[in-house]
Amino acid sequence: MATQMESRYICILNYKILVDDFLSFCDGNFPHGTLLLQGFQMGIALPQFLLDIDGAYGGILLLWIVGVCILLPLVIAVIYLSRSSKYTGNYVMHHTLYAYYHLMKPSLAPSKVMEVFIKAAEYGEIPVRRTDTEPLQKLFLLVRSELNLDLKNIKQEQAKFWKQHPAMVKTELLIQAQLTRESAALSPGLLGDFRRVLELAPRLLEELMKMALVPRNTQGYGWLRPAIGVAELSQCIIQAVPLSARKTTGGSTEGIAPFLQLPHFSEAVVKKIARKKVRTFQELLDMTMNDRAELLTQVAGFSSAEVQDVERVLEMMPSLTVEVTCETGGEEGIQEGDLVTVHAWVTLKRVNGLVGALPHAPHYPFHKEENFWFLLGDPTSNNIWFSQKVNFMDEAAAIAAASKAIEDNMEGSGADAKETGRAVREAVEKVCMGSRLVIGKFVAPPEGNYSLVCHCICDSWIGCDKKMNLKVKILKRTRAGTRGSASEDAVVEDGMEEEEEIEEEEEDYESEYSEDEADDQDTKKPIANGNATGKGSSSEGSGSDEE
Repeated sequence: MATQMESRYICILNYKILVDDFLSFCDGNFPHGTLLLQGFQMGIALPQFLLDIDGAYGGILLLWIVGVCILLPLVIAVIYLSRSSKYTGNYVMHHTLYAYYHLMKPSLAPSKVMEVFIKAAEYGEIPVRRTDTEPLQKLFLLVRSELNLDLKNIKQEQAKFWKQHPAMVKTELLIQAQLTRESAALSPGLLGDFRRVLELAPRLLEELMKMALVPRNTQGYGWLRPAIGVAELSQCIIQAVPLSARKTTGGSTEGIAPFLQLPHFSEAVVKKIARKKVRTFQELLDMTMNDRAELLTQVAGFSSAEVQDVERVLEMMPSLTVEVTCETGGEEGIQEGDLVTVHAWVTLKRVNGLVGALPHAPHYPFHKEENFWFLLGDPTSNNIWFSQKVNFMDEAAAIAAASKAIEDNMEGSGADAKETGRAVREAVEKVCMGSRLVIGKFVAPPEGNYSLVCHCICDSWIGCDKKMNLKVKILKRTRAGTRGSASEDAVVEDGMEEEEEIEEEEEDYESEYSEDEADDQDTKKPIANGNATGKGSSSEGSGSDEE
């Protein structure tokens, strides 16, 4: 009993001391401060063997700290920096850009763009395993007709093909498997590499396009023909359509390629509907829904569900309208050496009412947005005077960009705040209605009459490109700075001889798969004073400008 009483007494006493210390601490007095301010200790748990070695544990501990806390983070940082230094801001290797820049040629045909495209350093890192040999040889036999081999010397051509870098051979065969829709024939070991090749394709094609557009001369112009070829290759990869399908057949400048991007369509179906005088994709689009359904059911043998699938895709396809002007601020004419402003509105419409939408690409297994390339070029000299990428997905960004561009342009022309505000409001309304502003500058070339071509090319759809003619007269620069009126001299006589001459010049630089043979000469009109307006849903009808 006495022991219990003593223990209870001690506990009560300690409690009283703690309470007194706390009250004293609150008052600023520390009579028993040693009870409150006790020391705090920390320790690190170490393996026992570090402490068992007499006199050696200090060195081992030092090595462990240096290795884990210093060397390991340093090695990780070096590896990260060495790998990241290989890439640009668009996650494309510097070696790829170097190769694309030097392999790009002004006369590069679309069929040869593939040879440059597969030279990407990213594709060179794709592993080539011993187990890939037999599957690649089988794949070669399936896509051999698309490899541009000379049939007269087929053995030599095949031997030459297989002597290329193994990674390049593998990449080209995998891309051809996509174009010919032979991915089902790939072995399990090739499927992973196949997906990797397709995943990188849009990013690499965009950089390849930039290498075609990069300034190559003193005027700062890029090359037109390679740029068109890159866009056509992009379309075929996304839609899984062979390049050979773009060859002009049956009066269609795009060949049968636009048809093959529609569900349930094949080369046999295209031949059947061609017997009913529907030879071009534009003719199919111009038909009413009932007439199209009757054609597909009775001639092509489609079921009602298959017809609905086709109609659903046609409703998704974009139709473009382009308005272009080229002028110098405050001047009527354009003199050589002037800084010319390109001002264009690209308007997109779909039957389903959407503006921004993803393309119908069931054979492409990754997310892909529609992009359009606005190209203003001279087919005679193969020069691109101005280019810009156009996207319809982000409306807020388009509004901000258009507002800023209009404000800068109006301020440069000396407009007041009221006029600037009104112009900005009109631009915002156009953007909300499905238009995108394309604005930029280029240096006027030497004196002369120029027959330019304005292309608006989609990188995802085939047959939705817009093409129109634009005539610009460049006046001779005078020392006094006076300018002659270009309106009297800019209109070129609309004669058949001149139209045929222009077409012959354009054929040299158009795609060999989409050469403009007819181009609807009866509906073409030359554009005066650097202004043009046109609309269309496919490149086949794009030669006819809106009058």
